[in-house]
Amino acid sequence: MDYAWSFGALAPYRALIARGLGVTMLFTLSTVLAGVALGLVAGVIRTHRSRWLRLPAIAYIEAFRCTPLLVQLVWIYYALPVLSGVALSPIMACFLTLTLYAGAFYAEVFRGGIEAVGKGQWEAGGALGMRHAQTLRSIILPQAVRIMIPSFINQTVMQLKNTSLVSTIAVADLLYQGAVITAAIYRPLEVYTVVAVIYFAVLFPLTVAAQRVETRLGTRR
Repeated sequence: MDYAWSFGALAPYRALIARGLGVTMLFTLSTVLAGVALGLVAGVIRTHRSRWLRLPAIAYIEAFRCTPLLVQLVWIYYALPVLSGVALSPIMACFLTLTLYAGAFYAEVFRGGIEAVGKGQWEAGGALGMRHAQTLRSIILPQAVRIMIPSFINQTVMQLKNTSLVSTIAVADLLYQGAVITAAIYRPLEVYTVVAVIYFAVLFPLTVAAQRVETRLGTRR
């Protein structure tokens, strides 16, 4: 089948595409930062000796890691306001869902990094008269961060991919703007090819960076 490609038809919509990319990047950056903060708290609690502290953290982490993000997004946007009586805008629902989802995965990254540090480091902190929190902050986390960097980058790449789901509740990200443009010019092949190329152009450098960092850290070890 012959198809006459016409990418020039997208030229009048360059600003719309740029705006959609901006929304995508803003969601990625904001939810990664919030997710890392939440993940740090949940990950540290996950490694605590108290079972009663660990159980809520485990329940949160597994609930968000073991259910599809799209289901979480739809549930928080439609069901949570019914149960709580608090209406959520599409933007707030997407931010909340992506943050909670990312936080669950970052929590496991933190947990893995913390547990990868030898127990002797904890004993060294105790020998210096440090409390548990002081040892964690001053000795364990600085060493764990080096171990966690590749996983952090990989999870951030996944977070950028996940933002494409916000278009399902009419948040004007890159994919949503692609649908708007397609409806206007009836050129889905060109539109979604450009959208895919933009995602690739943003994600590929991050993927390469993750591989290089992992290789360097592996070589140093």
